[in-house]
Amino acid sequence: MATIATINGIAEDNISHHNGGAAALYTSKNGDTWGHFVPTTASGGSIATSGNFKTHTFTSSGTFSVSSAGQPVEYLVIAGGGGGGSQYGGGGGSGGYRTATGFAVTATGLTVTIGGGGAGSGVGSGTVGVDSDFSSINSDGGGYGSGNSAAGGPGGSGGGGSNGAAGGTSTASPNQGNNGGTAGGHGGGGGGAGAVGSGRNGGNGLSSSITGSSVTRGGGGGGNVGGTGGTGGGGAAGSAGTTNTGSGGGAHIAGGSGGKAGGSGIVIIRYQFQE
Repeated sequence: MATIATINGIAEDNISHHNGGAAALYTSKNGDTWGHFVPTTASGGSIATSGNFKTHTFTSSGTFSVSSAGQPVEYLVIAGGGGGGSQYGGGGGSGGYRTATGFAVTATGLTVTIGGGGAGSGVGSGTVGVDSDFSSINSDGGGYGSGNSAAGGPGGSGGGGSNGAAGGTSTASPNQGNNGGTAGGHGGGGGGAGAVGSGRNGGNGLSSSITGSSVTRGGGGGGNVGGTGGTGGGGAAGSAGTTNTGSGGGAHIAGGSGGKAGGSGIVIIRYQFQE
């Protein structure tokens, strides 16, 4: 069975009545499917249009208010990154990173929660990042970077361990990131959304083109001494994770003021609003 696209040169979605009946009530004509496009319309966040699609970007908590739920949505939900640890400590892990297409919505208000980054620490381990949520989708906060000679914390991605202690594990289900690293005599890098922490260096993040251009987010924080942050906003040792990337914070550096905070999370939602 074919799908009707036009009748007498007119797009079927632009036909309001056919043979005296409301076109929207037709499901077939002469045995062929009459497939009506029903758009999704919604409000909330910062809205951008590209072609036939709209994206809603939330950098702070709010509501994705759906007035018409004709099409499913694509989402990207990133939690806050973990904070970096004290001297010789590990970098924070990136916040949980979840993305998918085909998520069905209904005409209602869907809660969006943006998780903050975990705080860094001058004495001991940093703190865990805060979860981000969109409707039923939850992303776990990034694991904390360790204090001196301690293990990294678990989370969306694990924080880095110190002086040979284990990096934190990515404990989220479904999987949302990678384990933290470890480094003998130094702090390990935090896990990133796309790779494990490698020695003192944070794991790299993941790229997404949900906004129409490729952007990398979710890098792991660098461990002390001198660890680099992972791509996608991970803080190097002595630097915070980048805001609204869910990246881990870097560990303390000598003469610094302690480990640094992880970056806050973000939620982006995309859907088709016209043909």
